[in-house]
Amino acid sequence: MFREDLSRNFGFILNDVARLLRTSFDRRVKQFGLTRSQWWVLTFLFRNDGVTQSELAETLEIEKPTLGRLIDRLEAKGWVRREPDAKDRRAWRVHLADETEPAMKTMRAIAAEVRRDALAGLSADERDRFVDTLLAIKANLGAGESRVGRNGTRARRRVA
Repeated sequence: MFREDLSRNFGFILNDVARLLRTSFDRRVKQFGLTRSQWWVLTFLFRNDGVTQSELAETLEIEKPTLGRLIDRLEAKGWVRREPDAKDRRAWRVHLADETEPAMKTMRAIAAEVRRDALAGLSADERDRFVDTLLAIKANLGAGESRVGRNGTRARRRVA
C-alpha cells in the first residue's frame, strides 16, 4: 500500500496552519464570550455589513437555519441587529450593532497579532511571496470551482 509523506503535503499543512490560527485566536478572544462560529459571523459582517441572511449563509457555507440560530444568539447578546430588506419583504439584512465597534477593533488588533506571530522570522519579501502564492492557489481553485456545477458535474462548454 502506498503511503504518502503527509508532513510535506501542502493540503494537510495548510489545514493544520488554519486550525492553529483559529485556536490561537480563540484563546486570545476568550474574554468576549464568543464561540468560533459567532466570531466568524461577526468577522464577515465587519467586512460586509448589511448582507442578507441568505448571502451570509452562502458565504459561510452553513445552512440557513443554523445561521438563523447563530444570529438569534448574537442579537440577544447585543452584537448584531436585523433589519428588513427595503426591496424584498422576505429577506432580512444583518448589521453589526453600533455598540460592537470597540470590541471589533480589539478583535481585529488581536487577529493582526496572531498573523504577526504566525509570520515571525519571515522577511517582508518572504511574507509577500507567501501571500502571493496563497492568492495564486486560491485563484487556481476558484477557477476550477467555476467549471464545476453545484451538483458536482463539470459544466459543458458551449460550441458556437
